Amino acid sequence: MAGTGGSWRPPRSCEDYWEEWKHCRGLLYAFHHYYTHGELPDCGRWREDYEACRAWERDRAAAAQEALCKSERARVMEKQKYAPVWKLRKSPPPDWYLPLDHDK
Repeated sequence: MAGTGGSWRPPRSCEDYWEEWKHCRGLLYAFHHYYTHGELPDCGRWREDYEACRAWERDRAAAAQEALCKSERARVMEKQKYAPVWKLRKSPPPDWYLPLDHDK
């Protein structure tokens, strides 16, 4: 994504941005997002990314390239801000081979 010139390509195909926008606007996704987060999803970013991708394909506009890179970086950072639910183990518990106590 950092490269410039003719060798740069959008991180996703333009159709992917369009499909994500359509999915985001769907009734089931809106219901799930509202139930989970208490607000309706903001689908505008997918539409803006689609339009920037089409602008890049059409004109090779530097502004469209920068907008796509910035948006993808923001998505990655948003995904990384949530910690995992469970703490990952480095090794199995010391008594992993013992039978489980089902009588309790």
